[in-house]
Amino acid sequence: MPQQTTEIRAASFADLDARTFHDLLKLRIDVFVVEQNCPYPELDGRDVEPGTRHLWLTDGDAPLAYLRILADADGAARIGRVVVAPKARGGGQAGRLMTAALDLVGNRPCVLEAQSHLVGFYARHGFAVSGPEYVEDGIPHTPMRRKVIDV
Repeated sequence: MPQQTTEIRAASFADLDARTFHDLLKLRIDVFVVEQNCPYPELDGRDVEPGTRHLWLTDGDAPLAYLRILADADGAARIGRVVVAPKARGGGQAGRLMTAALDLVGNRPCVLEAQSHLVGFYARHGFAVSGPEYVEDGIPHTPMRRKVIDV
C-alpha cells in the first residue's frame, strides 16, 4: 500500500457523517468482537461525549486504523479502541496514528489500557506500566500512563 495515499483524520462525534461513523464502528467490531472473539458492548456511550476525538487513518476509501481519545474527569486523556485493519498491519499505521494522537493530547497526562502483548509498542511512545496486569474479555491488559511532558 503506498503510504503517500493515506491521511490521518480527526473529528468529534458531531463532525462525523453517518457513513464514516459506520465504517469506524465496523472496523472496531470486525477486530475486537469478531476477530478477537470478545462479545462486549462496543457502543459504550463515550463516542458521543463532547470531549471525545476520533482519529483514523484512511486510504481515501475505508479506515485502515483507528483510535479514540477520551477526556477523563481528572483531566487526563484516555486513548482507547486502538485498532488496525488486518490488510494494513505491519506497515507502521498504528505508530503513525499514535504519534498523531499524542500530538493532539499535547502535554496533558495520558492513560490507556494496553493489551499486554503491546506494552512494548506503547512504551516506545512514552507510556510506562502504571498498575498490575488484569484480564478483560479473556485478554490480558496492562494499565499504562504517559506523564506530563515538560516543555
